[in-house]
Amino acid sequence: MKIPLKYSIRNLLARRLTTAFTVFGITLVVFVFAGVLMLSQGLKQTLVSSGSPENAVVIRAGSGSEMQSFVSREQAAVIRSLPDIALDSDGQPLVTGELVIILNKDRRTTAKMANVTVRGVGARSFALRPNVKIIEGRNFEPGKTEMIAGRKAAEFFKGCGPGEKFDFGNTQWTVVGLFQAEGSAFETELWGDVDMVMPAAGRQVYSSMLFRMKQPETFEIMRDRIKADPRMTVDVKREKQYYAEQTQSTSTFIEALGLTVTIIFSLGAIIGAMITMYGAVANRTREIATMRALGFLRRNILAVFLIEAIVISAVGGIIGLAGASFLQLMTISTMNWDTFSEITFNFRLSPGIAIGTMLFALSMGILGGFLPAVRAARIKIVEALRAE
Repeated sequence: MKIPLKYSIRNLLARRLTTAFTVFGITLVVFVFAGVLMLSQGLKQTLVSSGSPENAVVIRAGSGSEMQSFVSREQAAVIRSLPDIALDSDGQPLVTGELVIILNKDRRTTAKMANVTVRGVGARSFALRPNVKIIEGRNFEPGKTEMIAGRKAAEFFKGCGPGEKFDFGNTQWTVVGLFQAEGSAFETELWGDVDMVMPAAGRQVYSSMLFRMKQPETFEIMRDRIKADPRMTVDVKREKQYYAEQTQSTSTFIEALGLTVTIIFSLGAIIGAMITMYGAVANRTREIATMRALGFLRRNILAVFLIEAIVISAVGGIIGLAGASFLQLMTISTMNWDTFSEITFNFRLSPGIAIGTMLFALSMGILGGFLPAVRAARIKIVEALRAE
């Protein structure tokens, strides 16, 4: 014989207060757990979306990022002559040299300062990154001390809005336009003519070279050929791979800290569920014995109490996940410890995170309800019926 599900639901509703407290505890743990995963996912997605699978990035061998890299003009000339580079509609190679530095700027909302990325770009940079679109004002003119700002950089940093000015390299620069880049990390950057940014930064070499591959599927062969050239002390990476690596330190720190807190909270939630279920067993001893006397097997009793624990955890998981989904409305600005520049991103909820979060919630219910369920299944019929 099977015990109907409505029996478990009825018993949970009969203990509204203890059930509600247990659900609340699981909800808080699930909210924190999902929030940590969403925060890490948002950071990774923001940076990874900056890269194109068709582009390759060239940086100095051993450099962790463009900030630490330099590519000489001689090496840049070799890269520009590669036969592996795709051509545009005019038959010109889609390749450009870029310079990346950081400036210390005041935030708009607080008195604290933060690093904002300045990227010197060439004429082909926009063709290589078609997701970058001017949404206000105009593009900078080559040869002038003008820049365009990503929409998040303009929002969070003083002097970075359209029409505003700031000092850099003993020169006053004017922000003439605002761009968006489909939520990628470029939206926290300032872009200007690389030939003007170089002397202002006191640099005569590029930070990196970027080009569109003619045949992306032959990337490994092309990379090995470039690195075998004795003139080229460089690393060649797919652009998506390069930006994925820029999240490692920061995302690892976020996940480690968040999961540590989650584990501590989850132990409390499991203990709370266990206390609730042990209380239910104690209050229903004679009822359990009666069910056993009517012919219900031990495994039926075990299943009943496990189902009650799972229902509690499922409700808490759904509420916690629903609450965490609203975090996507928030924008986070923090230091990227891989590049030492400020990055702005949103929480991101993915199907994988939702499924993993619900499995985590259900596991808390199973762990919290298993021992009480075993206790209920082992109750001796005669002794329980004699108990008052």
